[in-house]
Amino acid sequence: MKIRLLSTALLAGLAVSQAAVAQDFDDRWYITGSAGFNLQDNDRETRNAPFLALGVGKFISPEWSLDAELNYQNPHNDANQDLNWSQYGVSLDARRHFITEGRNWNPYALFGVGYQRSEEEYDNFPSPNSPGQREDGNFAAKVGVGLQGDLGRVGIRTELAYRASFDDTSVAAPQEDWFGDVLASVGVVIPLGPEPTAPVAPAPVAPSCADMDSDGDGVNDCDDKCPGSQAGQTIGPDGCPVPVSIDLKGVNFDFDKATLRPDAVSILNEAIEILKRYPQLKVEVAGHTDSKGTDAYNQSLSERRATTVYDYLTSNGIDAGRLVGPNGYGESRPIAPNTNDDGSDNPEGRARNRRTELNVQN
Repeated sequence: MKIRLLSTALLAGLAVSQAAVAQDFDDRWYITGSAGFNLQDNDRETRNAPFLALGVGKFISPEWSLDAELNYQNPHNDANQDLNWSQYGVSLDARRHFITEGRNWNPYALFGVGYQRSEEEYDNFPSPNSPGQREDGNFAAKVGVGLQGDLGRVGIRTELAYRASFDDTSVAAPQEDWFGDVLASVGVVIPLGPEPTAPVAPAPVAPSCADMDSDGDGVNDCDDKCPGSQAGQTIGPDGCPVPVSIDLKGVNFDFDKATLRPDAVSILNEAIEILKRYPQLKVEVAGHTDSKGTDAYNQSLSERRATTVYDYLTSNGIDAGRLVGPNGYGESRPIAPNTNDDGSDNPEGRARNRRTELNVQN
């Protein structure tokens, strides 16, 4: 009967332990104290008795706690209550807790192993050494169920357990190999140390300008010297728009000439600096004339003017692979009127049209 009871309790406890609920847990050490009633195995011929227990433990995972516990009980013999009969022991108990968020009381299953020691006096009359005394220790196993509640600073446990004590030297029942006791108890769980606090989220780190591109031009804000670029603009590595056409104002030519004037050299040097600053730029070298002369002549003159600028650029460090042309457009693309409204000559307009340009190609 006792074997069937122990087997049933073990199987029931194992079945209950299959469910799992994962959540954060309090892993502080705690101490426990409990008091209860021990329903003694009748084969011992002892009376039921109260018992006390004291332990220490902690949760080792959100669902499992592990306790080391000392216990003591002092049952009396049924026949002669003047004879001393006491038990004390130690156990290692694992509890599988079934915790649901927001629920204050949660059930658990208990599994434990330990050591129980018995000190038994027995009537040895008429021997002069009566009463006799037996002291023996043995392995013990325990299964049970319980409820654990949280009262804030402390917790409460109520528990019902079955303990098998493998004592095979009992005086009252020498034919028995083990005894089964039922333990009903209530106890407290007192955590040690301050209550854990939720981790504080780190303060948000302000993004670095190196990680930001406020105007979306592909240049980070640290390097962007021209914030607020507009969509569709060609942007250099400094974040500044690159001119689509570099008008070499001042690089004009004398009438019917393709040679550079001294004042044009400094302007071309500025254009060279721009091209060096933006090494990804590829430009067309274009030459233009005013309307004086035939179309064929002006076409040839514009090509010679473009070649003059082209040669100056390449001779001053600009790779020819970045230059398209030189191309001449004759008088076909004026930027100013060659004549006035009354048909008279416009020298200033014709001077502006005798020009070269660098037209960005990418």
